[in-house]
Amino acid sequence: MKRAASNKNDDMQIYCNACGKKLKVENGILKEDAFEAVKEWGYFSEWDTQIHRFNLCEMCYKKITGEFKIPVEVKNKTEIM
Repeated sequence: MKRAASNKNDDMQIYCNACGKKLKVENGILKEDAFEAVKEWGYFSEWDTQIHRFNLCEMCYKKITGEFKIPVEVKNKTEIM
């Protein structure tokens, strides 16, 4: 489940952590896809035992991954359930 904030009316709101764009949600259903990252930091890091989570809209994902020196590995699914 994507990280969300609820307002006074209990409407789910999801935002891109990079650009702040509010993602489209209707009746509690996310109507556009987003990248969700969750990282549980282990020992010997600056963030020992912390869990970090963030969302990126498609445009921010494309922008950030487009700057990688080694491209993202992409595999296609042959069946969606």
